[in-house]
Amino acid sequence: MSCIKFGLILKSSLCSFQLPQRTISTLKNSIHYPELPNQWTGLHNWRHTSLNHDRFWGPNGPDIVPLSAKSIQESTLFDSIYSASSLAEMGAVVLCTSDPLMKSKLTHLGYCRWRQEGLPVGNYVPPVRPARPEKPQLVPSKEIPSPKHSGLSLNAYMLHNLAHVELNAIDLAWDTVVRFSPYSDLLGDGFFADFAHVADDESRHFAWCSQRLSELGVRYGDMPAHNLLWRECEKSSDNVAARLASIPLVQEARGLDAGPRLVQKLIGFGDHRTSNIVSRIADEEVAHVAVGVYWFISVCEKLGCTPCTTFRDLLEEYNVELKGPFNHLARHEAGLPREWYDPSSSVEDKQKKLSQVYDRLECIIAMEKENSSLDSPHQ
Repeated sequence: MSCIKFGLILKSSLCSFQLPQRTISTLKNSIHYPELPNQWTGLHNWRHTSLNHDRFWGPNGPDIVPLSAKSIQESTLFDSIYSASSLAEMGAVVLCTSDPLMKSKLTHLGYCRWRQEGLPVGNYVPPVRPARPEKPQLVPSKEIPSPKHSGLSLNAYMLHNLAHVELNAIDLAWDTVVRFSPYSDLLGDGFFADFAHVADDESRHFAWCSQRLSELGVRYGDMPAHNLLWRECEKSSDNVAARLASIPLVQEARGLDAGPRLVQKLIGFGDHRTSNIVSRIADEEVAHVAVGVYWFISVCEKLGCTPCTTFRDLLEEYNVELKGPFNHLARHEAGLPREWYDPSSSVEDKQKKLSQVYDRLECIIAMEKENSSLDSPHQ
């Protein structure tokens, strides 16, 4: 099946399913996640873990945020979450919030309500694009200043870049929840539970990055940033399979590639506190890629498509670029097969199989020659 036909069938299928929503309270015991190939072994535990309130990085690692008085603005925005009647509506509130730290807090509050109060997924229209603060200024990637010209120390520069990725990741996850909320019966309630969980994880990661930047005397927004991640998200606004392929399986997977390298750079710089934060974030990103793999395979199974071929077709159709070097071990742990993203592996596998065939043929020929010499009359 061509990737274009795949996209049209998917859109047609989605538009035909708009059945009444069920609440998570009735689904706690009924959400069923079928076993799928290439599933990360930790996915079950991640889905059923307790709510994580450790949004402060203490002396010994993640900890609960110290109590503080809420501002009037915070109270007003919190009310918008408390008054929302569905998961999708809460996601839209987050997407329409420009202040980064408030976006992080509202995400956690909304996810907690979803887990605890039995709200439905709902059906809500997302904003055209997420609200953004005045800073950082968004510029083309080629205009991002080098570390030398950024005015930030090298460790703060690297952490600011990561904070920007994490903030975008909050919006990417919520946009996936809200944009595809009309199709929950086709996708399954577990789809929205998973991506709301991803949004909560990302909001915690941003909180850690923001706190550490402040400790380094820097604020998020103190240097320009790019808008590449959201542009990739916009490409896939009409096709859930394309969204899964381009965001968790490409963009988030890049975090698995870059995370360990960033940790080593920070250790080399002597900033062990920041390296510990980055290391923890990189470890937790495995779950997000695994969620993408799971739901991509699930959608492909519903449509009778081959995941590997469909993944490659969608990247070509939506002009999504794959960049190495790849962390094959981390990607394998997340359940992302190498042949999906690394065409050279298919060539290597074929060459290896051919080599094995040739070796076998040589062995057979040698045995035939030996048998032939034994059967021939002695001179």
